[in-house]
Amino acid sequence: MRENLADMARELGESVRNVRGYEYAVINDHALFPFRYADRPRPLDRARLPSNASPTRRRLFSAHGPQAPAGLFDLDDDLLTEEYLELHEAFEELGASTKLVCVFFTAAVETGVHVIHWGDAHLEPDRTFTWHHSEQLPVAPQPLE
Repeated sequence: MRENLADMARELGESVRNVRGYEYAVINDHALFPFRYADRPRPLDRARLPSNASPTRRRLFSAHGPQAPAGLFDLDDDLLTEEYLELHEAFEELGASTKLVCVFFTAAVETGVHVIHWGDAHLEPDRTFTWHHSEQLPVAPQPLE
């Protein structure tokens, strides 16, 4: 899916950026992040990032996704670790102003794409997502063979 979005962006004359060896379509300062969250139809609120997700994926959400809702208190500079700061540092390849647009879908080889949603989601510490905005997109019917 990521490769298809990058190819379509090129065809449309839009930008494609390489982040750690993976190409992402960037349209109007919005990087498209496709993610298959299940291989069968499931509600969007059941989407969860795998426990073995790469640090790159986590950083895309923390640095380019929407900020977390305000917490009980702000973190003082002396509480911010180097690891925390690196996780929230924008990818130079994308630029600090580039925002992440999530394109979440369920699909299986046998049945094709079931559902697609897009929007902006914050990655929670338990690997679930809080959606600030999401919209379900229509799925094209499967052609008969």
